Order: sequence, then structure tokens, then C-alpha cells
Amino acid sequence: SLTHNLSHSPVFLILGLSRARVPHSLLFLLLIYLTPIMRNMTLVLLIYLDIRLQLPMYYLLSGLSVLDLGLSTVTLPQLLSSPVSDYPGIPTACCLLGQFFFFYAFGVTDTLVIAVMALDRYVAICDPLHYTLVMNRQLCACLLTFSWVVSTLHTMLHVGLLLPLRWVGDNWDNVNLPHFFCDHRPLLRASCSDTHSNELAIFLEGGFLMLGPCSLIVLSYVHIGATILRLPSAAGRRRAVSTCGSHLTMVGFLYGTIIWVYFQPPSQESQDQDMVAAVMYTTITPLANPFVYSLRNKDVKSALRRLLGRGRVDS
Repeated sequence: SLTHNLSHSPVFLILGLSRARVPHSLLFLLLIYLTPIMRNMTLVLLIYLDIRLQLPMYYLLSGLSVLDLGLSTVTLPQLLSSPVSDYPGIPTACCLLGQFFFFYAFGVTDTLVIAVMALDRYVAICDPLHYTLVMNRQLCACLLTFSWVVSTLHTMLHVGLLLPLRWVGDNWDNVNLPHFFCDHRPLLRASCSDTHSNELAIFLEGGFLMLGPCSLIVLSYVHIGATILRLPSAAGRRRAVSTCGSHLTMVGFLYGTIIWVYFQPPSQESQDQDMVAAVMYTTITPLANPFVYSLRNKDVKSALRRLLGRGRVDS
């Protein structure tokens, strides 16, 4: 049974960044963990406290920040413990049902919410007169809930496919996992079972799940680009291009690294590059999202000044 397999499964030794050419001093790791945590917590606090930010766009941004907080918290503490731990092990049950599950759930929901944000920008730029009618808070809540449901079902499928697998070093032996958390590809590489079903699910079901949001983002920005070109004001065009360009940069960065890690043919030689890419989307993306999407925004800057000056802002 699956319960028997979990209770007699190995302990994974998380080797961290020791095999990859990535700076991994404890101070450096502490900074890349605390900085995105503080930035995203600040953004969520501002949106909650300042009534001027109680708008659909900021409601979605707060949802994205919560996801980034979760993604950082699930993965980076394991990275922090590697340089100071003599035995950086994690039992199979904790690895699959804890870290892997929540990492996948937060990560996939993150990509879906970014697609919802592209839809929000499409309505705001292409149909501004109906923006408040279409993108109301209730619709945003439904879209966020839908993203969570789809992500959870997707994660449960892949966890279910991992649970029956066996790894070299069964019966409580240690299995080296050359990664800094329980990620999909390293787990499949370490398994001594047939993983064709897992690979097929990644390419078919996972690929379909990636294709949907990507298509929505591309279509949204094609229409946004056409609308921007028709704007009569050069200043308005520059402002819109600057905003959309920043968003598209982060979208390309996030989706590009995910596609690089999960949708290329598995290879032992690529595992160091996969780890570097994983560092990028688990640290750089949560770090940059608050700045790219909102902390450069004048409304958010004003809210921050008001919060620092007067505490809770009520008007």
C-alpha cells in the first residue's frame, strides 16, 4: 500500500547548492530569503490598510504576493539549513506530501494568477469604461479561487503519480537529492521505478496547463499592443508600454525558467542548470514581483508614505 511505501521509504539528503556554481554563503542565502518576504509582506499590508488601494488590480496583486510568500517559505528555509546542517535529510512523506505538494500548489497558482492579471490589464486598457463593471472584486475572488482549485487538482495528480515510486536506497537508507528542495525532476532522476507515466503527465497535462495561461497572456497583450498604438498621446503610449513591458519581462522570466526545467527532455547533465533555474524562479521572481508590479506605482508609493507617516490609513 501507499502508506506502507511511505513508512518504509528512504530519507532524502538535500545536498543544496554544493554541486552548482551558485553563491551560497549563509548571509547571501539569508538575504535572498528575507528580502522577498519583507517586500511581499509590505505590499500585502499596504493593500489591506489603504482604502485607496481597494481596487481589483491591487486585490490580484495581494493574491500574487501571498503566493510568493508561500513559495519562498516552502523552498528557501531548506536552502538556508543546508550550510549549517550536518544531516540535511527529509523523510519521503514530508518531501512529497509537504514540501513538494505546497511548492507545486503555490508555483502553479502563481502562473495562473499572472494570467488573470494579464486579463485585468487587457480590460483596463482596451475597455476602460467598463473596467469597474467587469473586473469587480467578486470576479477577482472567483478567478483566484478557480486558480487555486485547478492548481490543487494538478498537484494532487503529480503527487499521486510520485507516491508509488521507489527510490534507490529503500528500507531507510539515504538517497542523495542534488537539489535544495524536493523538486519534480530530481525526484524522478533519483527513482529506480519506471517514470514514463510521470514524464507523460508533465508533458501532456502539465503542458496543457501551461499552454492555457500562456495563450491568454499572449492574446491579452496582442490586443493591448494594438490599443496602445491607437492612443493619441505619445506620453500615454510611453507609460502604457513601460508598464506592459515590465509585466511581460516578468512573465517571460517566470514561464521561461519553468519551461526550461520541466519541459525539456530529462538529462543527468542538465541537473546543475535546472537547480540554477529553480533558484531563479523561487527567489528572483518573488523578489522582483512587488517592485515590477506595484512598488514603482505612484499610488503604492503614496500609500507607503501615508502608512509610515500616520499608521493606518482610513481615507
